[in-house]
Amino acid sequence: MKSYILYLFAILFSLSTYSQIDSRKKSFNIPAIEAPKDTKSETPEIKPEENFDMPKSTPNTPFPKKEFSMFAEEEFGDPGELYVDKINKTLDHLKLSKEEIELRNGSTVDQYLGDFNSNGKFVNVVYRDHGYMDGDIIQVRVNDDVVHARVFLSNSFKGFKLDLKPGINKIDFVALNQGESGPNTAEFRVIDDMGNVVTHNQWNLATGVKATVIVVKE
Repeated sequence: MKSYILYLFAILFSLSTYSQIDSRKKSFNIPAIEAPKDTKSETPEIKPEENFDMPKSTPNTPFPKKEFSMFAEEEFGDPGELYVDKINKTLDHLKLSKEEIELRNGSTVDQYLGDFNSNGKFVNVVYRDHGYMDGDIIQVRVNDDVVHARVFLSNSFKGFKLDLKPGINKIDFVALNQGESGPNTAEFRVIDDMGNVVTHNQWNLATGVKATVIVVKE
């Protein structure tokens, strides 16, 4: 009986010891170890001047005045100037004569249309717009006296009778405007008392310019 009790006690002691060891295993905690701060992993502050290589100008740094071009400046300059140069070169092959320029723009200098002799007592001086009737207006003078201050030129002849004085009878036709299409254009005729045409001609005048014809009575 005594040996049985001792055996039971030994079993209980063994179970108690195992329970404590098992309990220790279950409750065993490993303390957390705080990792040291890695200063290298922190994102550094980025400043504009550190992030980008911005060229800095210095007083000694020369800057080009013009952009580099593969082409010569003489051949490739300002487009507008080149266009004008090409037009001028083209017009060089289309040179107009003095007469053609006057027909286009009107004479800017006074025109002398000649002097003619007549034995008649008078002459009829008539004129008209020989081109498009665009509102040309003239002034008529005889020996520097105004005989018709403003004459509107139509496509039909109109004029006046001029009694001839011995010697020079000067007739001036002064262009007061150039109409709508310019220049001031007209055809005139001088007819003696016998119906003979003493002279006839045309003018193309700029504003303010005059055409002169002289009838000399012998």
